[in-house]
Amino acid sequence: MKHKTEYIDTMEVEGMGDLTETLVKINRSAAVVKGGRRFSFSSLSVIGNREGIVGYGFGKARQVPNAIEKAAKDGRKHLQRVPVSKGGSIPHEVIGRYCGAQILMIPASSGTGIIACSSVRAVCEMAGITNILTKSYGSTNPINLVKATLAALAQLRTREQVASLRGVEL
Repeated sequence: MKHKTEYIDTMEVEGMGDLTETLVKINRSAAVVKGGRRFSFSSLSVIGNREGIVGYGFGKARQVPNAIEKAAKDGRKHLQRVPVSKGGSIPHEVIGRYCGAQILMIPASSGTGIIACSSVRAVCEMAGITNILTKSYGSTNPINLVKATLAALAQLRTREQVASLRGVEL
């Protein structure tokens, strides 16, 4: 089932200064030209406020600091809300897919921590999730894993949301 991700307007988030950024991956690529190799860098970062708002950014530049800055700026455009339960976990089990990457996210009890690979861990930490079990299948490309994780988090619904969609009282 395809879910359209609804991004948050950056003005909607109160106090944009409280958004923090985590660098997930820096990639170096080289183009061979007449004078030698010409290097360029790409950067993947995850941005969030650790209270239910998270997004990712991707930037490319000729120098690393510029690539990181572009990724942070891009991340502010891709923010989305994530429902986090009282125990710091997710409301229900969910599977996210993006290209060749697939991620299974399972809610965990208090004290479990974040059991995940580095790119999925970065997304969960920035979203404010503190207890979760994850398993990734297929591609281990960090970009695809981050997008699959955000696709999974976009599918989450709270009990109240499901009840209102069905027209039922809890």
